[in-house]
Amino acid sequence: MKRVISSHDAPEAVGAYSQATTNGNIVFTAGQIPMTPDGELLDDEPIAVQTEQSLSNIRGILAEEGLEMNDVLKVTVFLDDIDSFDEMNESYSEYFDEDPPARSAVEVANLPKGVGVEIEAVAAKD
Repeated sequence: MKRVISSHDAPEAVGAYSQATTNGNIVFTAGQIPMTPDGELLDDEPIAVQTEQSLSNIRGILAEEGLEMNDVLKVTVFLDDIDSFDEMNESYSEYFDEDPPARSAVEVANLPKGVGVEIEAVAAKD
């Protein structure tokens, strides 16, 4: 049975979506953009900072379920410029230093609110 997850450690969902959903075993996060839980948009910051905030939001959402970043199975990274991949990857690797999850990284034409990166994750409980 699907259950909605909501965390004060990530920005509120502002549309017809949830921060995350779970069936009790697997957690799917919505794409997280570089916005603080207080609603401050970091769209003018370097991709490294935007990546850190997006992943921090994911970490906060997972914590609501008692999960950590090492419980993440798959990540999808959307970049508005694939040339910023190396900068994103450097920040990303700080969150997944050992046994990183599977990952896809793709360039897209535009992202919400003009940000440079959006990240979504799938995690599982033991």
